[in-house]
Amino acid sequence: MAKQIIHTDAAPAAVGPYSQAVAVATGKTVYLSGQIGLEPGTGELVSENFEGQVRQSFANMQAVIEAAGGTLDNIVKLTLFLTDLSKFASANAIMADIIPQPYPARSTIGVAALPKGAQFEVEAVIVI
Repeated sequence: MAKQIIHTDAAPAAVGPYSQAVAVATGKTVYLSGQIGLEPGTGELVSENFEGQVRQSFANMQAVIEAAGGTLDNIVKLTLFLTDLSKFASANAIMADIIPQPYPARSTIGVAALPKGAQFEVEAVIVI
């Protein structure tokens, strides 16, 4: 299996032993690592505000998708991670504003904590 590592400076660098995204086989399926609300230039959370973190997480994910040669239309699966599931409706509304229809498959998971104290993380699988 041939793996192509996808990297862009328009999204934060990996904060651990993972890549922003990995394309496999002929590059048709790309598995993106999770993105939190880090500002790419500083590597710090964009805001303590949940909605700001959600929007930045999606912007970071979009930057990686574009670096892989795709668009938001190429998303087939999203996984959302929230440290507070009572904020699910807010994340859902922001996602509906950003992700085009038809919507991809999605899972939402409540977690105890995320890296750097983030409140939200999103990961995706795209097919180009």
